[in-house]
Amino acid sequence: MQKIQILFPDPQMDALRKLAKIEDRPVSEIVRRAVDRDLAQRSGMLQRGSSPPPAFPTFDAGRVFVSAAKMKSVLYDDEIR
Repeated sequence: MQKIQILFPDPQMDALRKLAKIEDRPVSEIVRRAVDRDLAQRSGMLQRGSSPPPAFPTFDAGRVFVSAAKMKSVLYDDEIR
C-alpha cells in the first residue's frame, strides 16, 4: 500500500468524518471504496487506454431574435408574429 496526501474542502472532510463515525470505519477506507467504485465504472476506458468519450456535440444555431420574455409564447404560437 502507498501513502498519499489529499486535500479536501472542509465540507467534504466533515461529511467524510461523519460517515466514518456512523459506519465505524476509517475515512481512508471510505475513500478507497469510492475510488474503487469510480475505477470500476471507468474500467472500459482503462482497458482501451483511451481518453474519455467526446463531449456531446453542439452547434451554433445563430442569433436568437426573440426576447427571453416572449420565447415561450412564440414557441407555442400563442402570439401572432
